[in-house]
Amino acid sequence: MDKFALPAIEWAALLPVIIVVTTGIVALIIEMILPRRNNNTVVAVSLAGLAAAAYYVVPLFHLGPARTMADMVVRDQLATVLQLLLIGACAVSFLFSERYLREKQIAFAEFYPLALWSTAGAMVMVSTSNMLMMFLGLEVLSIALYCLAGMSRREQKSEESALKYFLLGAFASAFFLYGVAFIYGASGTVELSYFERAVSLGYDEYNSLAMVGVLFVIVGLGFKAALVPFHQWTPDVYQGAPTNVTAFMAAVSKIAAFGALARVLIATTPMEEYWFPVLFLIAIVTMVVGNVYAIAQKDVKRILAYSSIAHAGYLLVALLAHVKAPEKVSLNAVVFYLFAYSLMTIGAFAVVTMAASRDKELTRLQDLNGLWQRSPFAAACLALFMLSLVGIPPTAGFFGKYMIFIGAVDAGLRPLAFVLAATSAISVYYYLAIVRAAWVEDEGLAPSEKARLTPGLAIACAVCAIGVLGAMVFARPVLDALKVPEEKMIQNSDLLSPPVLEAEAPK
Repeated sequence: MDKFALPAIEWAALLPVIIVVTTGIVALIIEMILPRRNNNTVVAVSLAGLAAAAYYVVPLFHLGPARTMADMVVRDQLATVLQLLLIGACAVSFLFSERYLREKQIAFAEFYPLALWSTAGAMVMVSTSNMLMMFLGLEVLSIALYCLAGMSRREQKSEESALKYFLLGAFASAFFLYGVAFIYGASGTVELSYFERAVSLGYDEYNSLAMVGVLFVIVGLGFKAALVPFHQWTPDVYQGAPTNVTAFMAAVSKIAAFGALARVLIATTPMEEYWFPVLFLIAIVTMVVGNVYAIAQKDVKRILAYSSIAHAGYLLVALLAHVKAPEKVSLNAVVFYLFAYSLMTIGAFAVVTMAASRDKELTRLQDLNGLWQRSPFAAACLALFMLSLVGIPPTAGFFGKYMIFIGAVDAGLRPLAFVLAATSAISVYYYLAIVRAAWVEDEGLAPSEKARLTPGLAIACAVCAIGVLGAMVFARPVLDALKVPEEKMIQNSDLLSPPVLEAEAPK
């Protein structure tokens, strides 16, 4: 009888996630022990933990692709880059959160461990091709976000947003899990890398199960990415949740969803003829709906919510271009645009938190009036982020959209490229409306009644602004740093042990 053998574990690939989870536990313990005069110690410990996690992610760039934990965890260039983006997005969100939470009188230190655990779930999602591990990461990410969305317990909008997010999120998770079950029925395993082998035989019963499974998984991830028609939760949840939570959610959820979706679509290219037309149409509708509906909004957070939907459409265009012509279009466009989008969105929401005053969530356009008088730096940063979201050169948003546009043209997806350009032109109207609101005279509360720039908020805005403008000077180094070369990605059958079930031709 063979002895029971533990699977080989490469701790270097697991250490960043372990550090983030452990930091969340330590932060929660500190919150329980120390008096609640302020949460500075919790914030410092959280940022130190994120810095340590990033320190251990960076060396992974120089290692080749590998798998560990019985092939459940992937260490490749895509996982490494996206984990670094997730850690950075979480850290920048923490920089301005404490002042905002105290201004809103909801300074619960639980925000930091919950956000850390949500980040850890996202890191698991982008570093696995095992569907059950992906589901585990999705649930850890989502459950923490459900709690964070309802942090402002005295506001009815916050409670409603949390309940709506939970109910629709649970519904989407059920679709994802059903999809995993169908994929298992078609291939005999939940490992995406075996999918091509299972469906290449062309059995009708296998293909039917596989097709349904892939579509269900796309529904689950489409909800998290805010793709139309799975976007209905986005405006209400973005508006009702505390603004710092919205900033965190907008960036981290998008990175996790598109990281997982990239692995699913690349692994299921044998079924491309079934899902590609569906996603082609979804990309067009998402870009149109996101930009058109944003025009009618008067609340800044709802405008940025529909903007997030539109940008999900842009990212889907980049992903479809890579799937259609991987030899011409790499994943660089997806990764770079996730980098740019995170900076632009977190920076914009960070500035919006300055409108919070006396336990009130002031996020209407007119609530930004007079921002340039109270903080010219914050108003200038907001204008920069809006111009980058539009795609005006020489910002990171421009370079990102240009890469997506060229990639779509090279892949033969000219209709998507045209819609991207047209809807970006439409977005000028509502982005400039936000800029105008910040640069007109104060028509609301007196300047003394509104929050002013704090060191943490200033650092967050500066980091995002430097990143957005840095693309002008450091575009090539940034692209090289975020590069996802094919030879450094786990391929369909690389480094795998024999499949659980071997498909054989029927007799």
